[in-house]
Amino acid sequence: MTETTTHQHHAIDYIELTVTDMSAAQQFYGEAFGWTFTDYGPGYAGIRNPLGGAAPEVGGLAAGTPPGQGGPLVLLYSADLDRSVEAVRAAGGQVVHGPYDFPGGRRFHFTDPSGNELGVWSAG
Repeated sequence: MTETTTHQHHAIDYIELTVTDMSAAQQFYGEAFGWTFTDYGPGYAGIRNPLGGAAPEVGGLAAGTPPGQGGPLVLLYSADLDRSVEAVRAAGGQVVHGPYDFPGGRRFHFTDPSGNELGVWSAG
């Protein structure tokens, strides 16, 4: 990230996911959610901001051994939760919990090919 980007105090600014296979991770997230990347070499790829704007990236993929349970749980939003479940499975992810209802809507958790657990939610 460059010094010219805009940041908000106490806001989530950037999320990094440790991945065991950079190519497989990029393929998975590209197929499941349409993410695009900026390659910085074999050990790191930036996740491009889909909206563009002041912050060109919203996170990154770092090659290595993912930490065990207890890392941050990243939640993605979906306008169509059932289609997101299908996209995750089709891209090689594993749904590990849900979909289930919660007071704000519905959500599910999945693991990517490197074992990172993320969640996807949808309103009402």
